Amino acid sequence: MKEINLVRLIIFYLTAIAVSNIFRFDVFHFQAIIESLPTWTMIFYSPLQAIGVLLGALIALKWLQKEKKLDVSAFGTSMKWSVAMSIIPVLLLLIIGVDNKQGENTHYFGLVAGLSTFIYCFFEEIGWRGYLEQELKGMAELKRVLIIASLWYLWHLSFLRNPDLIQNILFFGWLVLGSWGLGKIIQLTKSLFAATCVHMAINILLFNGFIKEGLGGLDKIVILGILALTWVPILIIWKREKRLLTNQQNK
Repeated sequence: MKEINLVRLIIFYLTAIAVSNIFRFDVFHFQAIIESLPTWTMIFYSPLQAIGVLLGALIALKWLQKEKKLDVSAFGTSMKWSVAMSIIPVLLLLIIGVDNKQGENTHYFGLVAGLSTFIYCFFEEIGWRGYLEQELKGMAELKRVLIIASLWYLWHLSFLRNPDLIQNILFFGWLVLGSWGLGKIIQLTKSLFAATCVHMAINILLFNGFIKEGLGGLDKIVILGILALTWVPILIIWKREKRLLTNQQNK
């Protein structure tokens, strides 16, 4: 196993926590100003809650690439499949629509909420999968998953807002499962967009306040069903094309 640079990891993590939680906990009371802005500006301010992860990752990745070959990128091994996977959830939210307190047209709000959620999840994935997964690449899978899930859980500081033990244990469990599953997506596709899509789906169904409360139970089932029916074949074809390309390169 290649040595893990703890200084680099600590710089990434402290940046992620310090900067992101300025916005997550509204330290400077921006929320009142934000709520007065047009709805479309959500595309820009909502992802700020993950901006610390992005900034920490960019610093760490610049450092890491001097020591290791980085094989994860925005589109991974296929731009067409990365883009195809990314369009589907945003398009579904546009078509189905999302109820909202702002009184906006549900389809318009669905589009804005979908784009802002995708960007937010992409910022996170640059950190957790783009950097941290590669920093811990040589580590045993179970250990790597538990470390990423633990750091991901602590970054949220969810226990400060909700001290309920059972809910925090369940949330941590979701993050362990997510760290394992998203790690598998990255291993298969090398694509941060692909990982972002799955991350976004989980957010839509369970965690994103803008979206989950604006969708009915049937809406969520329809979205989950369509995502499964489209993404699974895409990933199967993607894996097959990757294998064919590898075989051709080895000849």
